[in-house]
This record gives sequence, structure tokens and C-alpha cells, in this order.
Amino acid sequence: MQVDDAERARLCHARQILDRVGDKWTIEVVHKLGWHDTLRFTELQRAIGGISQRMLTATLRALERDGLVERTVHPVVPPRVDYRLTDLGRTLLSTVCQLMAWAVDHADDIDEARAAYDDRAGTREGLSAPARPR
Repeated sequence: MQVDDAERARLCHARQILDRVGDKWTIEVVHKLGWHDTLRFTELQRAIGGISQRMLTATLRALERDGLVERTVHPVVPPRVDYRLTDLGRTLLSTVCQLMAWAVDHADDIDEARAAYDDRAGTREGLSAPARPR
């Protein structure tokens, strides 16, 4: 199957979008916002364990730029900022929820596979991991 330049460009653009929506923090943010109408920054940060303020800010900005999240600044002191999924962001929600459910359902299976691999590769108990092919 030959791919022309236009199709190659479309696939490259799609990969860039998948890089954004497949990022671990993006998936978490979309998932958390999907369960609420709106969330404040601090509520979102508390709901997502392990994310730094800087990473959450960068993720929210990228999602806002991509049209998946809407940011609303309320004119109060101190300033209040709310985030919510846009209609476009909501179209991604069911896919993200399926992916999260799959990860939860198969976490033990993945752990067992990793342990078996590590045992075969001699990487358990502090031994170095085998070099990855390039």
C-alpha cells in the first residue's frame, strides 16, 4: 500500500494529536474533569495524585489550546479559576474512561507479566536491565 504525501501529512498530524491525548497527565485530567461539571485548579491537583503544579498548568494550557478544556476566570479576590471539558473534550471522555477501566482491570496481569519477564531477563533483585534494541 502506497501512501501519498497528503495522507502521510494527515497521519503525522494524527500522531501529534495522539501524543497529546495519550499523555498520562492528559488522560488523568480529562478523566477527572469528566466526573465533574467544573473543578478549580487546586481541586484538580488534589484529585490527581503525583502531579506537580507546573505539570498541571502545562497540561491544562495544552488542553485549552487544543479546544478540549475551557478555563473560566471569575473576577473575585482571590481570583477563582474553574476548568471544564468542552463539547470536544467530552467526545474524548468515553475513550479515556475505557482506557482507565482497562488499566485498572488488568493492572495485576501487567504486574505478573513484568515480574515473569524480569525473572527471565535476570533483572530482578537489582540486576541491570538488558539493553533495548535500537
